[in-house]
Amino acid sequence: MATTTSSDYYDVLGVERTASQEDIQRAYRKLARKYHPDVNSDPDAEDTFKRVNEANEVLSDPEARERYDKFSPQFGDDWRKVPSDYDPSAGARAHGFSGDGASFEDLLGGLFGGGSGFFSRGPMPGSDIEAEIELPIEDAYSGGRRSLTMQSAEGLRTIDVNIPAGVLDGQRIRLAGQGGEGYGEGAPRGDLYLRVRLAPHRRYRVDGRDLTVELPVTPWDATLGAKATVETLAGNVDVKVPAGSSSGRRLRLRGRGLPNSRGAAGDLYAEVKIVVPQRLTGRQRALWEELAGLESADAEGEAA
Repeated sequence: MATTTSSDYYDVLGVERTASQEDIQRAYRKLARKYHPDVNSDPDAEDTFKRVNEANEVLSDPEARERYDKFSPQFGDDWRKVPSDYDPSAGARAHGFSGDGASFEDLLGGLFGGGSGFFSRGPMPGSDIEAEIELPIEDAYSGGRRSLTMQSAEGLRTIDVNIPAGVLDGQRIRLAGQGGEGYGEGAPRGDLYLRVRLAPHRRYRVDGRDLTVELPVTPWDATLGAKATVETLAGNVDVKVPAGSSSGRRLRLRGRGLPNSRGAAGDLYAEVKIVVPQRLTGRQRALWEELAGLESADAEGEAA
């Protein structure tokens, strides 16, 4: 269980150090929902929520996670400040410190500009961060600007995101300079990568840039052929349902799927679904019974 007092990011998320990225994201989403201040009135919930986000920012970034695994056992919360080429197994002596009296503070001083200055470094860029953003299909189709509020180690931040028209499920959007905070004066921030997840839709199924929508058709229209109206993301379109259409037949509307700024747009497929009337008038029932009788008579005649 997450706790605000834990100093280990794996403990915060409640996962093993060998956890996969899928395990980390699953644990993060569960804890973020549980401790979000909007749904949890516990006084400690906000602090826990911040810690959970901080842990996710590091462990979901492969480069930051590697540095954390390498340096946090020795340097604790100061792991970010350690240069990438520092070897934790070499000990203080290998970095310019002699004798047995070298303290942790002495070592840090030598690393970051104090003491011998042997490992003095300039500003260090912040880590890149990856997060998910869920979009309705309508927003993915049209694109546009959207404000996103994120929780980071520095608190809540509101970021304006430019959603490209036709963005796909799983696609990443890069926001330069919106990632982790740099270390040292003038250090640049890292980048933020938003991985798009398209929310399930009540009408449309998504396959890459192609969309599929059900087209309800009455039995007589499916049998005789008819015109029908299909609702697309760009408005209604009339289509011709060919005579003799069965359920599952797909009518292709070229270019009516998700747009593509670098090539052809996807297609929309109207999938015929024969809908039987729930209630029949006496006249309608009589006609259906007559039709059923004709079908039986025809079948018997062919058999003879």
